Amino acid sequence: MDIGDREIIEAALFAAGGPVELAALKELVGKRKKVTGIIKSLIEEYQQRQTGLDIVELEGKVVMQVKPEYADQVRNVAPGELPSPILRTLSMIAYHQPLLQSDLVEKRGNATYDHVRELEKRGLIKRTPEGRSQMLSTTHGFAEYFGFKSSEPDFVKQKIIEMVSHDSQVGLEKWLGVKRPVGVTRGYMSLMFLLGIEDFKVVEPYHPTQSDIERMSTLGKLVIAKGYGEKTAKYFDGEIIEVQAVTFDDLLNTIDQLSNLGKKDKVKAAVESIEKLKSEYLSRAMGVSARVKPGTDMVSRLVSDMKLNVSTNGMLVAPDYGLSSEGLDVSKDADILVPTHQNAPGDIVERICKRYDAILNGIAGKEFKV
Repeated sequence: MDIGDREIIEAALFAAGGPVELAALKELVGKRKKVTGIIKSLIEEYQQRQTGLDIVELEGKVVMQVKPEYADQVRNVAPGELPSPILRTLSMIAYHQPLLQSDLVEKRGNATYDHVRELEKRGLIKRTPEGRSQMLSTTHGFAEYFGFKSSEPDFVKQKIIEMVSHDSQVGLEKWLGVKRPVGVTRGYMSLMFLLGIEDFKVVEPYHPTQSDIERMSTLGKLVIAKGYGEKTAKYFDGEIIEVQAVTFDDLLNTIDQLSNLGKKDKVKAAVESIEKLKSEYLSRAMGVSARVKPGTDMVSRLVSDMKLNVSTNGMLVAPDYGLSSEGLDVSKDADILVPTHQNAPGDIVERICKRYDAILNGIAGKEFKV
């Protein structure tokens, strides 16, 4: 193999700054030369070398390019860089192709029309008539621009996912318009139905196995109990939403946190229903004159929410799991036991109602015996 020819081809690829037709390379060193063999040898060499460049052959063209792992570091000095908004539009086309322009405009806004014109001008996408709209897809030029070895849609989709993977779940939503499922613990599953959140998965984030962690890697958001965020963040890099549902006020705050994930009519109906329940229980509690003594912070919040009379000599109210914040077993001497999530219904609204009922009915029962 002629070393001079090899060096000429390497220099041509470097100087071109873009894809070069294989036929043009053959012209440089003479059609009789084994240009295909030289290209194959250069590709293998650049793959093995400790260098920031590689050589790729794609559908009759050859390009010398920056290796993907170094692309971000040199992006600011690269010529002809696409502005971020246009690049985001291109990413969505590449991922969802073939994609109706009207659907893209709905996701990205009216600026999309200018983006599409610019991308078509650069030869990165093509438009074909589809009813009153246009069907968008990427071109061979797109694959060449990014140094992909194939322009097949499935291959392009996988490469696009890899390109935004450094941004994890945020990247998929921001760049590709892909909404990942919401993760939720079994205790809050009924919230998903209540608010009309359809795309969700039930997970175990508190004591996860490796399988649980892998399952959570497919999620965009994770709804967990308040106080577990720091622990969960060690193995989940999406958005963590810490919620609480001891009292009706807690539940209303939780619904407010999750309202953007649910359906507006469902959220509105849920809020109205819970506000009504809160009012009904408060009315029931207004006729109670007996005094109570909360055994834990959780019970104290329930008692406070119903505006019951509190006294150190009142009826001891404790959760059925029995331990106070100081670690003392307060349930065995309790006059009234309040069901916790371990011994309560799966439906979150019913669960809260059971706690209020346990206190009010317990007080009524004790007063009746006296």
